Amino acid sequence: MESRVVDTICIACVWSCGMRAYVEDGRLVKVEGLSGHPLGRGELCARGRALIDWVYSPRRLKYPMKREGGEWKRISWDEALDGIAERLTRLAQRDGPHALAIFCGSIGVENNELAAFARRFRGAYGTPNFLSVESVCYRSRILAHQLTFGTFLLEEPEEAKCVILWGTDPDTSKPPLAKALREGGPRELIVINPKRTKLAELGLHVPVKPGSDCVLALGMIHVIIEEGLFDREFVQRYTLGFDRLREHVKAFPPERVQASTGVDADMIRRIARTFATVKPACIVQGTCCLDQRPDGVQTSRALAILQAITGNVDVPGSWAFVPFPRLGSLHIKVQEDPIGAKEHPLFYSLWGRQSPYGQTMYFTRAVLEGKPYPIKALIVSGGNPALSMPDSKAWSEALKRLEFTVVIDLFMTETARYAHIVLPACSFLERSGIGYVYAVTSGLPYLCLRPKVIEPLWESWPDWKFWCELGRRMGYGELFPWRSEEEIIEHWLSPMGLSREEISRGVFYAQKTYDTLKKGKLRTPSGKIEIYSETLAEYGYDPLPIPYEPAEDEDYPLWLSTGARILQYTHTQFREVPSLRQEVPEPLAEVGRETASQYGFSDGDFVIVETRHGQIRIKLKVTDDLMPGVVSIPHGWAEANVNYLTGSSPLDPISGYPQLKALRCRIRKA
Repeated sequence: MESRVVDTICIACVWSCGMRAYVEDGRLVKVEGLSGHPLGRGELCARGRALIDWVYSPRRLKYPMKREGGEWKRISWDEALDGIAERLTRLAQRDGPHALAIFCGSIGVENNELAAFARRFRGAYGTPNFLSVESVCYRSRILAHQLTFGTFLLEEPEEAKCVILWGTDPDTSKPPLAKALREGGPRELIVINPKRTKLAELGLHVPVKPGSDCVLALGMIHVIIEEGLFDREFVQRYTLGFDRLREHVKAFPPERVQASTGVDADMIRRIARTFATVKPACIVQGTCCLDQRPDGVQTSRALAILQAITGNVDVPGSWAFVPFPRLGSLHIKVQEDPIGAKEHPLFYSLWGRQSPYGQTMYFTRAVLEGKPYPIKALIVSGGNPALSMPDSKAWSEALKRLEFTVVIDLFMTETARYAHIVLPACSFLERSGIGYVYAVTSGLPYLCLRPKVIEPLWESWPDWKFWCELGRRMGYGELFPWRSEEEIIEHWLSPMGLSREEISRGVFYAQKTYDTLKKGKLRTPSGKIEIYSETLAEYGYDPLPIPYEPAEDEDYPLWLSTGARILQYTHTQFREVPSLRQEVPEPLAEVGRETASQYGFSDGDFVIVETRHGQIRIKLKVTDDLMPGVVSIPHGWAEANVNYLTGSSPLDPISGYPQLKALRCRIRKA
């Protein structure tokens, strides 16, 4: 029996923790955390521990398939590629390349083997419409940082003396951070969240009404300025627009903020004083909790301003500038703007000019209404938008309307069931790549090799191979010269002068220097931290954070927050694994005990949760941890799809993000 041990990384989620894999006779038999890796520190979460059951799941897609007469027929890869190439060629000739959209979800956008090759095919074909999950996730925060600092800054909570966990629960979303906070030295920990998390036991819990976080941040800024707790030297030397901010926040005294947020005025003063005086201080922001609202960009801007006026920028334990890796590009320029660019030009120009992305919130409109033009075909890689994107009803109708849909995935997803051709993808264990996301997710200027652990199972292919072979079928052979993963990795690393061997054990390719401000290297128009954003003003947006405060609604008296993280699952993924389903077998709607008593509910009741968009039936979980008047429902469950309760309107005027975190709802027994 041949045995091998492979040190690699787990990309069951974006964090990419280190992993050691044991292989016997070509079969993965054991996985464990890799102690020498800077993330994970020798531990794997539930998803990582379940990888063997996941990769060998009998529910995996094994062969290319074509839907004929409502039935799935097995076909060869050659037949699939030839058929796709023929349909796409006819589509471009008849309707133009923009009639095709390509969608990458998580973990698509975080992995170059998927997203970069999909983008390259987009460029070769000529469609501007590369769509991704970042139309509703994370990019809004990056945009806010770009407007304020000129680039994206990363938090350093491990070194901080004061940490605010704002709308995030690391125990369910980032276990390495949760571990670091528990094992680190003494610090002030403040948890701002409608739900009391486990980490809140280590510090102060501040329950806040959903959708009111921007108001709370402005109230804290009011206290810090009014009491002279801001860093005068830092503000004077490095920022622009402080005097305008001072006037702006006079409208947000603690007593007024208390009425909007449900946070006591004295508590607002307390957390503002703590954050301003206990240094270094660091806000850790939830990935989606503060983004998916009409004031998502402005809320992230308010948090950035809090960091800036207290001097908690570019020092250890604050928000830091991190050198990003310079990887080889696969970009091919496309002349036409994608959908959503006209409606949200700043979102597009700050992100997409070099590699244009469309705003996915406009996809269903393009398919169903032909605005700004009809999209008639879709290729999906690494995503499941029928379940994960807002307004599942509209997505269902759009997917039915499409003339041609191709899905490459490991499983028959809800999206794949609408497809005309379904292709079996490799898991990350069956292909090689590099771990490169650390700089933009964890603040680590770190790269490492992700070697292939086992050979591809059945007839599954890595996504890069699909895109290259399809490109060659369509006559783009000179644009897709790569024949092996080794060649691809060399291409990624070539601008940095690194080799596979050098990153095989991981390498810190740069060091943080904490001197960007002193060197005057900010890439904002003014060269300073822009509290008042002339760029926002130029585009017709509010240059200082203006909150959106949802109105009360007598017909829908409760607050609905969607998308709470579940450690066992990544969005819609891993529900095929029996061991994980045993741990979390079904979707649950959480309500606080006071709310349950008010409506006469008991734990385990089945209820109907309804918004103005739709309704779902779901089991109730009564908890002591959730503030009154709030209903929390996770996403990713086909059995109780919360996106039947959400709408497809792009409500944030800057980013086009929808409202998923502060909806109005009502609830009754089923």
